[in-house]
Amino acid sequence: MFLAQDIIKKKRDNQPLSAAEIKFFTQGIGDGSISEGQIAAFAMAVFFNDMTMPERIALTEGTRDSGVVLDWSRYNFDGPILDKHSTGGVGDCVSLMLGPMIAACGAYVPMISGRGLGHTGGTLDKLESIPGYNIEPDNDTFAKVVGDAGVAIIGQTGDLAPCDKRFYATRDVTATVDSLSLITASILGKKLAAGLDALVMDVKVGSGAFMPTYELSEELAQSIVDVANGAGVATSALLTDMNQVLASSAGNSVEIREAVQFLTGEYRNPRLLEVTMAQAAELLVVGKLAQTDDQAKSMLTKALDSGAAAERFGKMVHGLGGPADFMARYQEYLPQANVVKPVTADAAGVIQAMDGTAIGMAVVGLGGGRRVAADDIDHSVGFDQIVAIGTEVSADTPIALLHAKDEASWQEGASALRAAITIGTEQPAAATQVYRVIRGS
Repeated sequence: MFLAQDIIKKKRDNQPLSAAEIKFFTQGIGDGSISEGQIAAFAMAVFFNDMTMPERIALTEGTRDSGVVLDWSRYNFDGPILDKHSTGGVGDCVSLMLGPMIAACGAYVPMISGRGLGHTGGTLDKLESIPGYNIEPDNDTFAKVVGDAGVAIIGQTGDLAPCDKRFYATRDVTATVDSLSLITASILGKKLAAGLDALVMDVKVGSGAFMPTYELSEELAQSIVDVANGAGVATSALLTDMNQVLASSAGNSVEIREAVQFLTGEYRNPRLLEVTMAQAAELLVVGKLAQTDDQAKSMLTKALDSGAAAERFGKMVHGLGGPADFMARYQEYLPQANVVKPVTADAAGVIQAMDGTAIGMAVVGLGGGRRVAADDIDHSVGFDQIVAIGTEVSADTPIALLHAKDEASWQEGASALRAAITIGTEQPAAATQVYRVIRGS
């Protein structure tokens, strides 16, 4: 039997904790026997003294095991259970295409996603643009959709990793969110509770990224790979660019629209295609559905071009309560903003840089995101047809199409977008989309 205060004292004094001590503490957070004050003290001790790799693995496993861990073996699926996770960005709708693409290649993707907070968009908020889509199905419905469509993207249920929900809430109000050990355990505890065979992590780099520098993004990616593999789940991480909006859109319904157009072949932004294919190919290799990157990309191209991936997305939408004909009539179902008109450049030249965080916050300012978790959002607002870095513009060239609830909001959004985009005379160097892939040793 352990005492919470003894565990806190050990970590405060920079002594390593045993796996049993960490398990006791995470179970106590999950079942409420550890107090808020004790959670705060422990988080601060970890923040200042960090954790060894065995401690990080134990904290992740303890977070995973604090609630239900999904077991897919009783369903006799004929493929591996695979998933991906992103640290979040602006216009990052990769999950919406990757899940159906992976499913069309023979995997099953029970994707537990989150809402947007701050400047980053949330996959769940985007999906709630679809009328009837239920992000909180019961476990039987969740499993049925995973089996029928091969993919189901839903929110975290209350019985999955309850330790993390309570732990994060305390970290958020005690300035201990940005601890690498705690971030790693928070991300992976939820993901591994989904009963995965393999995982690919997308860690963003750049002006719209969660981590402020390339070095910190790389450190987080390495930590996630080492801890996840240490916890028994084959995992790779990609460091990808977030120095500009990834898709051509940023918002909720506008990103769903772009995802549908991507899956059907109507329109595929080259940057979004490259990043999606890179992540999906890595996941097929790590999940042992393909032997090489080239073989994986060939499988994914077939899944897209044959319509199989689009069909999987449509099945998922209908299985979770959305319209049966959503893929054919998405334009009619998605909410439309009251004011939709282009924003023009304020000077002639070349688009040299974008402040991704500022563009994300511009979406929030339009009503398309949250400043605090309780905020309601307007699914119809945002930007699409956003120009890419390197595009030549004149003073009357549209740099985006802005969707707003009224004229005043449109004016504010236009000013925010112009301020976030740098126009100069020099052609910038070609952007790198995937900086590095980190694999388990």
